Amino acid sequence: MQRDRLHLYAKLGAVNDVVVEKQASVSSGWEAQLALHYARHGQRTVLERREHRGPLVVQKPLYPEGEAVCQTIVVHPPAGIAGGDRLALDIRVGERAHAQATTPGAAKWYRSSGAAASQKLMLSVASDAVLEWLPQESIFFDGALATLETEIALAGNAVLLAWDIACLGRRLSGERWNRGRLRQRLTLRRDGVRQWSERAIVDGGSELLRSGVGLNGRTVFGTFLASAPEIPDDLLAACRVIGCDEGEAAVTRLPGVLVARYLGDSPEVARRCFSALWALARDALAHRSAVPPRIWST
Repeated sequence: MQRDRLHLYAKLGAVNDVVVEKQASVSSGWEAQLALHYARHGQRTVLERREHRGPLVVQKPLYPEGEAVCQTIVVHPPAGIAGGDRLALDIRVGERAHAQATTPGAAKWYRSSGAAASQKLMLSVASDAVLEWLPQESIFFDGALATLETEIALAGNAVLLAWDIACLGRRLSGERWNRGRLRQRLTLRRDGVRQWSERAIVDGGSELLRSGVGLNGRTVFGTFLASAPEIPDDLLAACRVIGCDEGEAAVTRLPGVLVARYLGDSPEVARRCFSALWALARDALAHRSAVPPRIWST
């Protein structure tokens, strides 16, 4: 990997934060909310509480690794996100619990005629707990107007393993990202202290898509985060050995956070790269060998 080459998105946050046209005036669309609370009962992590409103649900909790790790699959039954849809997901993991959440397939963000769609993700992890948030990629159709916000709150020596993969346009059908807007905001705090924060605004057809300090003509980009009180030197070194067979990737370390980027044209390559990083980080920080969710191979 090319060390610390995090200029891949260096200027994404430099664009003015303009409200999407008609966003405030359009109220149509699905409103979906899902709250998941995990707790440790003896040697078992259980989904102690789940509440949902609208089309956002989870399937039956799974235990492919035994009782300690509770795996859940978050499902959005409409299968796509249209203009005006508003999704909110709140995941809380109690002390000593270990939860893993993923999705059954790619999230599809459809073209909008004026209303923006939004997703708000709140992740809260108590001390001595582990959360793995491993969704499959998000595909933003040409003309989509999307706002994604993620707030992560960690306590004590909590461990977080998470990734996000974005695809601009539908590569296999030859569709390019010529119109629309993608807005992303992510903040990670430990014990109330901010450790990582970034904002990205990507406009369809903009110079940023072609610029060498932006996406450099690529259509797929992603971020992998591993957060713990300390990131060991040997973990950082091992992660920097991981390569990708298409596109480029980079890994760096900040206090308590390991950050990896992918920039290319293949969500499959991005997933393979991030899965390899996840396996290393899981072993080093959560002290468990990687067991890929079965849903990824179906």
